Amino acid sequence: MMCESSSQPAAEQARLRWKTWVCATVVVLSNVFGNFFLKRGMPASLATPLDYIAVLFRPLAALGVALLILWLASRITLLSWADLSYVLPVTSIEYVLVALAGKLWLHESVPRARWWGIALIVAGVALVGGASAVQTVPRENRS
Repeated sequence: MMCESSSQPAAEQARLRWKTWVCATVVVLSNVFGNFFLKRGMPASLATPLDYIAVLFRPLAALGVALLILWLASRITLLSWADLSYVLPVTSIEYVLVALAGKLWLHESVPRARWWGIALIVAGVALVGGASAVQTVPRENRS
């Protein structure tokens, strides 16, 4: 059930679409860079459970955690007005960007099978991203 109907003014539909894309972009970028900086801030090994807490005070790891907090807050915000079935596929572009960040900046090996999987994700995102409706019917309007 979508709310984007003829009863909703065109200006409101355009505002909602713009707001959704901006918030989805924040969700994607904060996730990608949050995970990237968290990985960069982690030492090769941690000996004790206290080391896991201490590592949170390293600048890059702390930046990663802050960006992941932003990711969670923006994802919650996006889910408050957009359909789950729309948000999850659209934000799954994160997988592509994380793989690229790992390959380019962390010099990780990304096997061919993983790139094929990423290509399937991109195809799914393209299909879902072309959908016109992005907002769930408000709870008070549901039957």
